Amino acid sequence: MIEKIMIPEIYLPIIYICIAIILNSICKKVIGTIIENKQKTLKKNSYNYKKTETFRVLVNNIIKYVIILFLILAILTVYGVDVTSILAGLGIAGVVASLALQDLAKDIIAGISIILENQYAMGDTISINGFKGEVVFLGLKTTRIKSWEGEIKILANRNITEVINYSISSSLAIVDVGVNYGEDLEKVEKVLNDVASELTKSLPKLKGEVEVLGIDQFSDSALVYRIIAPTVSMEHYGIARKIRKEIVLSFEKNNIEIPYTQIEVHNGK
Repeated sequence: MIEKIMIPEIYLPIIYICIAIILNSICKKVIGTIIENKQKTLKKNSYNYKKTETFRVLVNNIIKYVIILFLILAILTVYGVDVTSILAGLGIAGVVASLALQDLAKDIIAGISIILENQYAMGDTISINGFKGEVVFLGLKTTRIKSWEGEIKILANRNITEVINYSISSSLAIVDVGVNYGEDLEKVEKVLNDVASELTKSLPKLKGEVEVLGIDQFSDSALVYRIIAPTVSMEHYGIARKIRKEIVLSFEKNNIEIPYTQIEVHNGK
């Protein structure tokens, strides 16, 4: 029994597989340690943090497939297969395959370019060809984006030429509020500035002060004031809603009317 086990064709493949598993584990551990040390200096869920997570997944996959390839070649060598001729054959086959799989090659090259150029990472909110959502998967071949309604769009990386990334920098909440032309403008501006001051102290996820810019336009039935607030990336929608609510409550409290469209009908008689 021992003599059978000592046959190279039996024990060498087992040894090679064990070495491959250990090597893959070591590589994952080393990469994980490097990434975790880098992430300690980064804010969780920030753009650079998400980028390092994407890099970790990509590198681990590449290493795994490279190890599997060399493991297969090593085992074939044990059984007397001429690996050199296989590699030469793979070279010729690669040329043929490259002609047949040009689109796949373009996808992979584009995927690598997206990652190296930091165009976006998993967790980012982006817009591609008018479709907006969160990046839920970024691979060498495809990118998957999930919209707010739950739709998932799968795009070949080679077709991604223009990207709007909303997660790289902070967002800006913009609120326009109209008041009647007959209102006391000094009173209106005081109320708006008081609201802005209170919201600056109380609102979460702000990256600056809530600011009243002043009268932005003369509309048909109102003077329109503009209020802005810099926010954490993609939090401007929620912040804008809270600002509108507080303005309405303050206007009601101070008897300031928000105009609405009215139609006057005159009797021709």
